Amino acid sequence: MPANGGFEHSLGRLEAIVKELESAELPLERSVQLFEEGMKLVEECRQQLDAAEGKVEMLVKRAGEATAAPFSLHDNGSAEES
Repeated sequence: MPANGGFEHSLGRLEAIVKELESAELPLERSVQLFEEGMKLVEECRQQLDAAEGKVEMLVKRAGEATAAPFSLHDNGSAEES
């Protein structure tokens, strides 16, 4: 698990950043700082999701399936094998 507390922590912080950017009259410098932090969190979350996807594929292979079944999330957050 990453030192920052994991995927849920990163996602929660990202949501807080978005809320702050949307709701406050922030100075430009603070807005840029929040944007940079948010972009780093997006990349961390993407890497963690990619790693989880790879693990799901490996587990499916180990379970005796002939081919890997990639794991994907739809826009509504529901999971589906593709």
